[in-house]
Amino acid sequence: MSRVHVLAVITTKPGKRDEVLKLFKANVPAVLEEDGCIEYGATIDCADAGFAAKYGDDSFVVVEKWASMAALGAHAASPHMKAYGASTKEMLADRVIHVMSDA
Repeated sequence: MSRVHVLAVITTKPGKRDEVLKLFKANVPAVLEEDGCIEYGATIDCADAGFAAKYGDDSFVVVEKWASMAALGAHAASPHMKAYGASTKEMLADRVIHVMSDA
């Protein structure tokens, strides 16, 4: 199987993005240490890309790459991800996860 790519679109409740991103960034080192993690980070709209569609001030997109679906599954079940999810749950308005493979 090819690598697994994840695009997770996270929309926070109004004004909560910075607070959620702070918790997200605190969790990144643990995720990067996971077996099979190739890339894991948050992105926000580029301020000077006027021609592009925007997610908005309350959203960010997590870009992930994993060596396999099994590695992604282990990530989702990890204690640090469960703790992160519990700590941010009340601050989120929506979460849409796209799991993709190499074309």
